[in-house]
Amino acid sequence: MTRINWQNYISIDPEIHHGEPCIKGTRIPVSIIIGSIADGMSIDEVLKEYPQISREEIQAVLAYAADLVRQEWILPLGK
Repeated sequence: MTRINWQNYISIDPEIHHGEPCIKGTRIPVSIIIGSIADGMSIDEVLKEYPQISREEIQAVLAYAADLVRQEWILPLGK
């Protein structure tokens, strides 16, 4: 299976939502979609909540997040 090319679905424009990554053609931030899935929503529930986006766009959001995680080192905070 080939990973979706997230660059086709996500834009970063300083004029839209303060430059936060959003799904192209919308003002829906990538972080909202990732957060919704992290909070337990299914992809079908996200699609129902945001009917203007597609399953492919959600896959692009997840691919974007995966690429970010590969690029960043996340260190655990001390207790």
